Amino acid sequence: MNYRNAFKFLALLLFVACFSTALSAQQGNVEGTISDENGINVPGANVIISTLNKGAISDFDGRFSLVGIPAGNYTLSISYLGYADISQEVSVKEKETTSVSIFITPKTLELDGVEVRGYGLGSQSRALNTQKTNMNITNVVATDQIGKFPDANIGDAVKRIPGITMQVDQGEARNIIVRGLSPQLNSVSLNGSRVPSAEGDNRNVQMDLIPADMIQSIEVSKAVTPDMDADALGGSVNLVTRTSPQGFRLSSTLGSGINFITDKAIINGSFLIGDRSTNGKFGWMASASYNDNDFGSDNVEAEWSDEFEYYTGEDDGEGEPILEEVDVDPYTSVFEQREYLVQRIRRSVSANFDYRFDANNSIFLKTIYNWRDDRENRFALQSEILDGEDIELGDFMVNNGSLTRFPAEITRETKGGIDSNRNKNRRLEDQRMQNYSLGGNHLWGALKMDWMTSFAKASEERLNERYIVFANEYEVINDNTNSRYPLMTAVNSNDAALSNFEYDEVTEENQYTKEEDFNVFVNFEIPSDFFGNGDGSIKFGGRARIKTKLRDNDFFEYDLEDDFPTLADVTVRNLSDSDFLAGSQYLAGPFADEEWLGSLNLVNGESVPDEFLRANFNVDENVYAAYAMTNQKITEKLNLLFGLRLETTKVTAVGNSIIDEEDLIGELKEESSYTNFMPGLHLKYNLSDETILRFAWTNTLARPNYEDLVPSLDVVSGDEEIYLGNPDLEATTSMNFDLMAEHYFQSVGILSGGLFYKNIDNFIYLSRDEATDDFYGEDTEGFEIFQPLNGDGARIFGAEFAFQRQLDFLPGFARNFSLYLNYTFISSTADGIKNEDGEDREDVDLPNTTPNTFNASLGYNDQKFSARLSSNFSDSYIDELGGNEFEDRYYDTQLFLDFNASFKITNSLSVYADLNNITNQPLRYFQSVKDRTQQVEFYGRRLTFGLKYDLFKK
Repeated sequence: MNYRNAFKFLALLLFVACFSTALSAQQGNVEGTISDENGINVPGANVIISTLNKGAISDFDGRFSLVGIPAGNYTLSISYLGYADISQEVSVKEKETTSVSIFITPKTLELDGVEVRGYGLGSQSRALNTQKTNMNITNVVATDQIGKFPDANIGDAVKRIPGITMQVDQGEARNIIVRGLSPQLNSVSLNGSRVPSAEGDNRNVQMDLIPADMIQSIEVSKAVTPDMDADALGGSVNLVTRTSPQGFRLSSTLGSGINFITDKAIINGSFLIGDRSTNGKFGWMASASYNDNDFGSDNVEAEWSDEFEYYTGEDDGEGEPILEEVDVDPYTSVFEQREYLVQRIRRSVSANFDYRFDANNSIFLKTIYNWRDDRENRFALQSEILDGEDIELGDFMVNNGSLTRFPAEITRETKGGIDSNRNKNRRLEDQRMQNYSLGGNHLWGALKMDWMTSFAKASEERLNERYIVFANEYEVINDNTNSRYPLMTAVNSNDAALSNFEYDEVTEENQYTKEEDFNVFVNFEIPSDFFGNGDGSIKFGGRARIKTKLRDNDFFEYDLEDDFPTLADVTVRNLSDSDFLAGSQYLAGPFADEEWLGSLNLVNGESVPDEFLRANFNVDENVYAAYAMTNQKITEKLNLLFGLRLETTKVTAVGNSIIDEEDLIGELKEESSYTNFMPGLHLKYNLSDETILRFAWTNTLARPNYEDLVPSLDVVSGDEEIYLGNPDLEATTSMNFDLMAEHYFQSVGILSGGLFYKNIDNFIYLSRDEATDDFYGEDTEGFEIFQPLNGDGARIFGAEFAFQRQLDFLPGFARNFSLYLNYTFISSTADGIKNEDGEDREDVDLPNTTPNTFNASLGYNDQKFSARLSSNFSDSYIDELGGNEFEDRYYDTQLFLDFNASFKITNSLSVYADLNNITNQPLRYFQSVKDRTQQVEFYGRRLTFGLKYDLFKK
C-alpha cells in the first residue's frame, strides 16, 4: 500500500468516526472501576451487557467504559479468571454517564468432592486476565507475582518472561533481549512514556536502575498495535507504576543479607502508602525504595591471536624492519586478571495522583525518580606480548605450534576516585532516571479521549575517575593448556618485584551523558459496528517525541614520575586471594592502594583529546506519528484489529572531525529525515471461553544508535585506521508474522505455544573495509576503515512455549505446588556482512540472537508458607562480529538458579529469605570457539532476608 492510499484510509476512518459520533449523541454511557477483595484495581476484567452484545475490558487502573448505550436498565456481567462471576444492575440515562464501583472476590474450585483454594493467585490472575483480554500478543507479569521471585531490580524480574533474555552487568540483569533481538532493537516505556537511556553509545535502557518493588506490572508486547510506538522491532516493554487503591493501603519491607564474595552486608527497604478520599474522587499513592549492596566480582580476560611475527634483524633498505611470520596455534596475546569491589546504592521514590471531576472527566499525575550510585574500584594485572619489531628470534619459544614463552609488557592498574563524601576513593557512576507524566481521560458523548504529556530524563555522570598504572617488561610463561582459564606468569619471579614496576601514568577522566525526552500524545476512540455484532470501535490519534542526546567527556594526564618512580614508592594493597572464584592459580599481587590514589592532589594536567574527541556528540531526534485503526467483532468468536501508523523522524547530529585522534579540525553537522509507513493486522479467535488463537502481521523499526549517526571522522595515521560515523544510516525495519494459541485454566494458569517470523531489512553492523580515497589530503589508500553500515537483510524464525498453573489435580498437600515453564527457540540468518577483506560472509547469525532460552520454577503455596525454586537458562550467541570468523565474540551459555521462601506470621506480617545465584554462574564471553575464553567474571552467591508488612482497608 503506497502513501496516497494510506492517507485515503486514514481519512475514511476519520469520516466514519465523526459520523458514528453524531449517531450516538442521544445515548448514555457507563463507566466504572473494578477492584479485588483488597481494593486493588484489577486490569483485564471482562464487562458485558449481554442484551446489547456490548462489552469492555478494564485497563491497568481497573477502569472501563461502555459508550453509546440506549437509556434503560441493564445488568453488567463481570468475569475474571480465578474470581467468581458477578452481576450488577445499572440504570443508563440519556446524555449522562453512570458510574459504578465493583469489587470481585476469589472463587474456590470443587474437585472430586474436595474444595480447592489457590493461595497467592491474585497477582497471577491480574496478569493472565490482562494477557487474555488483550487484542495483541503479550506477556504480562503483576507486581505480587514478581515478588514471588528473588529479584531486586526490574531487569531480573523481566528475564522470567517467555522469550526474554537479559545481558548481565556485575551480576544483575541490565539490557533486555526480546525474542533474540539485541537491546537497542527493543523499546521500554514507563506508564506509556518512553524511558530514555543513559548509555552513551547506544539506546539500551538500564533495567537494573529501577527497583522491582516500584512497579505494579510489566507488559511485554511482542506484536505491537498501530497506536503503539513502532520502534519495537523485537518487542515493547511497558512498566506500570503503582496506582492509588480503592481504600487505604500500607506496605513496607525491611531486610538485610550478605554477599558471599565480599562478606559485606546488604541493606534494603521499601515503603508504600495510598488511599482514596471519602467521596472517591481523589486518590494517591506514594512509595519509596532503598537498596545498599556492597559486592564485587572476580574476573579473567584474554585476547586471542593466530598470527605471530618477529624482527629478523634486517631492514628492507628503506629503513623499514623486515618481519618474519611464525606458524602458531591460537594463543593469548593479552591476558588480564581483574578484581572489582563495588558498592551499588539504588534509591527510588514515586508519587501518583488521580482526580475524578465527574463521571466523564479525570486526570492523573504519575512521577518517579530513580537514583543509583555505583562506586567501583578495579585492580587489573595485564600482560601483553611484545611481537613484531619489538622482539627477535630467540626471545620467544614455540613448542609443537604452541607459543609458550615470550617477553611481555606487564601493567598493574588501580581504578578509583577522589577522596570525598560522594566518591569515597572510588569511581562514582551517578546514574539517574526521572519521569513526570500528566494525562487525562474524557468522555464526550460516545467519544473517548485520552491524552498525556510527559518529560523524562536519564543521565550518567562520572567525575574524577582516576587510573594509575605502573609498567614492567619481563619474560612470561604463556599457559594455554586449559583455554577456558588461560594464565601468564613470570619466568623469573624476581622480575615481578615492586621496584621493577616503573611509573607509567596517572589519568583523571570526567564523563557526562544525558538524554531528555518530551512526549505528548492524544487518542480518540468511538464505537463503530461494521459487522452488526455489537462490539467495535475506531481509534485514531497522534504523537510527538522530542529527544536530545548529549555526551560530553574530557580526559587529563598527570606527570608524577619524579614523585613516585616505582610501585615500591607508593602505598600498596595486596589483592592475592586463594579464594579467587576463577581459581586459586590467579594471584594478582600488589597494587597502588585506592585510598592513596584518592588522596593525590592532581593539578595542571595535560588534556588528552584522543580519549574523548571521537566520543563526544550532540543529537536531536524528533519523531512525529499519526495512526488510525479499527477493532471489530466479525463474528461471535472472531475479532479483527487493522490499522496504519505513519512515523516521520528528523535528526540533527553534530560530531567532530579529527586527525590522529587528538587534532580537532572542526565540528561536522548533518541533518536527515525519513518517513516510515507501517500497517498492522491482528486476528483473535475464541475457540471457547478458555482457548484463544491469535494471528498478527505487523511492521516495526529500530533507529540507529546515536553514536553511529554522528558524522564523525578520525584518521589515525600511526595505526593506518580511519573511524567514520554514518549519518546516512537507514532505520532497520522488520515485517513480522506471529501465530499463537493460548489455553487458560480455570484454576488460574496457561498453556500456550506459537511461532513467529521476522524479515529484517537494513540491520546495522560495524564494517571493516579498505580505504580507496584520500582523507585530509593525506595518502590514506589502504588504511582500514571502521564504519557502521546497513546490512542487506536478516531473517528470524522462532517458536515459544509456556505453561503455568497450580497442580490442584494432585492429592493432599501436593495440590499446593505450582509449575512455571517457558521455552523459546530462535534461528537467524544475516546477509550482506563483509569481512576485513571486503568479501561477503556466509552462514552468519544475526548478532544477539539467542538460539534457546528457558525458564522453570517449582513453587509451593499454602495459607502460611510459600517457597519457589527458579531457574533461568540462555544459550550462547554471537555478541559482536569481528573482521573474520576467528575474531567473532560470543556471549556464553548461562544458567541461574535461585530460591526464595516466605512465611506469614499474621495476615499482614511475613518473613522472607532469598538465595540468589546458587550455581555461582559467571558472565562469560568466548572468541570463535567455546573453549577460548575472552572474559569470565564470577559474582558469588547472595543471601537476603527480612520482614514484609501489608495492610489493606477497603
